[in-house]
Amino acid sequence: MDYDLSDLTVVELEKKLKKEGKAREKELKKLKAAQKAAATKHQKQQPAATSKSEMKKNAKKEAQKVNPWEVDPETPLGEKKKLSDQMAQNYNPSAVEKAWYEWWEKSNFFRADSKSSKPPFVIVLPPPNVTGALHIGHALTAAIQDTIIRWKRMSGYNTLWVPGMDHAGIATQVVVEKKLEREQNLDRHQIGRERFLDENEYGGQILKQLRRLGASLDWSRECFTMDEKRSRAVTEAFVRLHKEGLIYRDNRLVNWDCTLRTAISKSEMA
Repeated sequence: MDYDLSDLTVVELEKKLKKEGKAREKELKKLKAAQKAAATKHQKQQPAATSKSEMKKNAKKEAQKVNPWEVDPETPLGEKKKLSDQMAQNYNPSAVEKAWYEWWEKSNFFRADSKSSKPPFVIVLPPPNVTGALHIGHALTAAIQDTIIRWKRMSGYNTLWVPGMDHAGIATQVVVEKKLEREQNLDRHQIGRERFLDENEYGGQILKQLRRLGASLDWSRECFTMDEKRSRAVTEAFVRLHKEGLIYRDNRLVNWDCTLRTAISKSEMA
């Protein structure tokens, strides 16, 4: 029904506009409901969507697919590492670091030349105790020293980084003696000095760990603090100091250990 707006009062006009607005809102709601129903029906007709976890798994599988052009060829032990034609998209430490150290060591890149005219630069690796494997502290020290020694080597110095291991004194003796007693029911007096020095569990593992770290040590000078040369050097040092009057022998109270049959320091009495 058409109205002549000039015939309507202000109140009647407001009511008319309000009624028409409600009608439009109602029609809009019906349209939205119809669209929602249609979308739901379409979704039910489609195959089940892949879950987020499955999508992540699929993405991971795709990332792990190896491109044959990115795989390094097999390198014979001691030869220079053979590289792939293309650089791999993802960094794989075991693949990247493989074979390099054997070539470095075989090529004697880390050996110091005693006849060299270059200025010398020497670092002694703080010898780790044979009573345990290397930990993150050893790795940090080795990384810092390796950085310095490589920098000096590239700067034209005749560099020497001396490797070795320490017996750790009484601490090692106690650990090894307990191990001998537990496993073989023997003590150090029964097996003798030479075999006792060989009875350490971590010596070989420590050397492997240092190589695995890529430490550029001169392995031709590897030593142990209780081997013959080092023991002779310690004796020589004490004899010289005694002759020079810098140390002396006298009667003193000591901390004697009846089991170890030796004097021990206060720090080893715990």
